[in-house]
Amino acid sequence: MEDPEEWQRTLRDQLNIATRAQALEQGLTDHVISANIAAHRWLPLFRGVFAVVTGEPTAAMWRMAALLFVRGEAVLSHASAAAVHGLPGGREEGPVHLTVPYRSSARGCTGIVVHRSRAFAHIRDRNVLPPVTTKVATLIDLAVDADGPREAMQVLTAGATRARLGGWTIVEALENRPPRRYEKALMAAARRLAEGVESPLEADFATDVLEPHGFPSGTRQVARVVEGRRRIEDHEWELPLGVLTVRLDGWRYHANRRTAHADRQRDNAAELEGRARLTFGSEEVRDPCRTAAMLARRMTQLGWTGEMRRCPRCP
Repeated sequence: MEDPEEWQRTLRDQLNIATRAQALEQGLTDHVISANIAAHRWLPLFRGVFAVVTGEPTAAMWRMAALLFVRGEAVLSHASAAAVHGLPGGREEGPVHLTVPYRSSARGCTGIVVHRSRAFAHIRDRNVLPPVTTKVATLIDLAVDADGPREAMQVLTAGATRARLGGWTIVEALENRPPRRYEKALMAAARRLAEGVESPLEADFATDVLEPHGFPSGTRQVARVVEGRRRIEDHEWELPLGVLTVRLDGWRYHANRRTAHADRQRDNAAELEGRARLTFGSEEVRDPCRTAAMLARRMTQLGWTGEMRRCPRCP
């Protein structure tokens, strides 16, 4: 071997993944490479790419192998990038997704899915190795691949909430690089995020309950001090006869004794302050017309002089 230290450095930088070309450059012969593979000291992953290990390759090693297999520039994207960023929709198993420049001649194979992007120069996260699309680009890619516009909005909202991405950052990305599908729906979801929506349940409440039935916008994410702690209420309206607080309770996903205690504290604080309150979960939001009628009734009791609009789904 010409330079053992360089070979070890290459393996360290590439998670013990190497190509046949790199091994040949180090003076290893085809016979030596084949002998190591035959003895199961090296494991072939893709054509011309192998792992210099004897155990089962990790998901990170498969991703590195895919990057080395594809000739030219490439970045992890879609579900593979989501796995790196820890976003919803990330998958450690299954094919590795890569994005390459639009005119690249790179081709995938079994276990590698290749996407092409005209905006390749703008979508890489320069602070992360191995090469990967930014969190914003990753979320948009996953949303565009959703089964429909509503599912796309849910993917974008859930991912942005997890990643703590600001809505205006996503709006800017959508304006600069309009997606090939669901552009209107994704822009609406991004703008709601910018206005304070912080969960898919809140987004569905706005999309299915508030907007189709003509309710005033109110105020989202209202800070309240409850027993010395800052608590956030999802939605509030200042009405002539008092304040109405609406809490959207995704208890199915995060309920525990601690959050239940916090919710009781918020209920008690609202009672002591004289605030009216309604609590809706996913079941109520999935029945939007009935929920809208309940909301309109309580708002009317508090002096709202508007009128609930009937949507196409209203009985």
